[in-house]
Amino acid sequence: MRKAIEAHRFMRIDFNLNGEVRYLVKTKLLAASAIAIAATLALSGCGRADSAAEAPDKTSVLSDGPATGTVKMWAMGTEGELLPDFVKAFEEANPEVAVEVTAIPWDSALQKFQTAIASGNVPDVAMMPGLPIFKNAYAPVPDGIDVSGMFEGSVATGNMDGAQLQVPWYVDTRVLYYRTDLAEQAGWTSAPSTWDELHQFAGDMQKKAGAEWGIRLPAGGPGSFQNTLWMPWSAGGELMDDGQDEWSLDTSEFAAAYEYLKSFFTDGIANPNADPAPAAAVNDFISGANPALITGPFFAGLLNGAAKDLPYATTVLPADESSTSFVGGANLVVFKEAANSDAGWKLVRWLSEPETQVAWYEASGDLPAVQSAWEDPVLKDDDTLAAFGEQLQTAKSPPQIVSFDKVGDEGDAVIEQIIRGTVTVEDGLASLQKRADEIGTE
Repeated sequence: MRKAIEAHRFMRIDFNLNGEVRYLVKTKLLAASAIAIAATLALSGCGRADSAAEAPDKTSVLSDGPATGTVKMWAMGTEGELLPDFVKAFEEANPEVAVEVTAIPWDSALQKFQTAIASGNVPDVAMMPGLPIFKNAYAPVPDGIDVSGMFEGSVATGNMDGAQLQVPWYVDTRVLYYRTDLAEQAGWTSAPSTWDELHQFAGDMQKKAGAEWGIRLPAGGPGSFQNTLWMPWSAGGELMDDGQDEWSLDTSEFAAAYEYLKSFFTDGIANPNADPAPAAAVNDFISGANPALITGPFFAGLLNGAAKDLPYATTVLPADESSTSFVGGANLVVFKEAANSDAGWKLVRWLSEPETQVAWYEASGDLPAVQSAWEDPVLKDDDTLAAFGEQLQTAKSPPQIVSFDKVGDEGDAVIEQIIRGTVTVEDGLASLQKRADEIGTE
């Protein structure tokens, strides 16, 4: 049953513009539109965004006893479709509570949240993929919710201006997928563990195993900056200074990362014109035309739905100074103006329990944010998931500020220019730093 649900879930990728994790693209689309709407409200002086920011925190400590009353929850996509049946267990444990889940299509989520926040007619709980643009409407996480046992990178996605405003619900990250049969033909009986080894590994896939390309890598276009952040992070780079007051992009660490990325294209190992469609990535991986790529857990679902018993493996990203990947997923928020915040937080707490997280994985395929849930045999005994659990230990999130999306767009363009050879890495990074400084850090 779980396999069928999982395959159904992972095939719903209409927002996946570049073949990568849905969460990142949705976040970019929603946040970009939210910036425009928020700017309009600020200029017109209307709406309730300011009043939400000034509203008192209604729930600093959860009450004793079971949840009561009605809890209204909004969730997007497949999660919104699966939650109504799933939360029946919470209702059974709390007989005096009723959870009303509204499934929100991704393409209307922004408008729904903006309208709700502006009018004060918000749900109690909502699934939220970052979106710092709405941070003034979120209630701080109360003492009764413990995030200390969750992956550090996922916790950081909900920390805004030094306050924990979101609770990680499920997570994803990027790892290396590769065809084990072709790797063996190329003389590799174990996965590459360093940057030099990855370059050699991908080259051997071509020269010794006959693959058309050795590895699929972003070459510019939507999401390329985010999808290659693992390189500067693994080289010891940071997007911003410690105080998040300045961008730090024109650095030796970013230069080393982009020179490394460029080498795959200049050496003819990666295709600069690869079709970005998810179906193309799946087909190329199955056929062996492009037998390695770096992507998220959704790709396993696509493979399982398209080709049974395909010989492949997943492994943590090869390391430079470290092996540091990108953490994604979705969080849970309770709004400051929620009508039933106490019961809402109790629902969040229940969804954060290890047993609940394992059950949610079985129902949805979403990976647990709570680390102890990974000790359950359902996840621990799945070889494909092992790399994700290990990678999440060091995975990082970008700064939770609105301007990151604009800087990412500029980074997409610079990467394409570097790959196409129209600018050097040095000049590209200087340009990116200049534009980031102009965009600012708000």
